Amino acid sequence: MKIRSDQRHELPVPPDELWGAMARVDDYRTWWPWLRRFDAEGLVAGSTWAAVVQPPVPYRLRFEVHLDEVDPSRLVVAHVTGDIVGTALLRITPTATGSELHLVSELTPTNAVLRAVSQFAAPVARFGHEWVLDTGLRQFRASAFP
Repeated sequence: MKIRSDQRHELPVPPDELWGAMARVDDYRTWWPWLRRFDAEGLVAGSTWAAVVQPPVPYRLRFEVHLDEVDPSRLVVAHVTGDIVGTALLRITPTATGSELHLVSELTPTNAVLRAVSQFAAPVARFGHEWVLDTGLRQFRASAFP
């Protein structure tokens, strides 16, 4: 089962300020306590981020995000490997009141437990995925732009 996301969020800061916050990868673990492990050197093309995520479901996700294309303040294109595989695109566009953050992803579980959960308990898999995205954005807003 593939889990697809297409989310748009309005943030009240200009793209350069939003990007500046997103580029503070050393702050990610303090913003997101459910991020059990995170190793990243920066928000630059060619980087690989290693992560372990614990959503409020009975499994952990271990994966790497490979940053294929990075255009500061505008775009990130990545592919994901590990317990989940797929692609993600993050686009930032200026708006009259700040920025729009547009995330598009398509992820498929590769881990046997995750495949079983997504096949037999699809709502649980979808909940875990949406929880990470929604909670992550809420915590990012609160921490990066207090």
